[in-house]
Amino acid sequence: MKFLKRILTFFVIICILSGCVFFGGKYAMKLLYPLGYSETVSRYSEKYGVEESLIYAVIKSESNFRETAVSEVGAIGLMQITPHTFEWLKTKTGESLEESALYSGEISIKYGTYLLKILLDEFDGEVQTAVAAYHAGIGIVGKWIEDSRYSSDGKTLFYIPYDDTRLYVENVKTAKNIYEKLYDM
Repeated sequence: MKFLKRILTFFVIICILSGCVFFGGKYAMKLLYPLGYSETVSRYSEKYGVEESLIYAVIKSESNFRETAVSEVGAIGLMQITPHTFEWLKTKTGESLEESALYSGEISIKYGTYLLKILLDEFDGEVQTAVAAYHAGIGIVGKWIEDSRYSSDGKTLFYIPYDDTRLYVENVKTAKNIYEKLYDM
């Protein structure tokens, strides 16, 4: 399945970069990479200073825009937030919401974007490192950037030791680039 996803992603990138008209060109690409929840994404992008293309890329990579998505590790909603991370984020917002609120697109985007902002701030705006932390956890990535096998400057990861996190970061980067090109973001 991962291999098939990589081939499809590669094809999509080639299609966009070459301007091909396969299956309707840009229209088909917009079906694959929609701007769902655009008002919500725009509002929290502005509120937290996180690029819309990054928010859409995380949603696309995490849940493919399915509010009811639940991962094998129990992450919930559009932006796949774990109940543990949700509890931690609520201590920062002061809100008291039930775990089931993560099934709401509004709540998932609000908290997912807030988490991205925290991670981008923590890792000095380094998107790849922040995205790795979104997937693997801030503590794990914090250890990686202190390790000369993975980071030469203590900020940027030049190697991600977890295969699934490395693939995730590549998927998000690809989706972010596609959103930027497809929608002139």
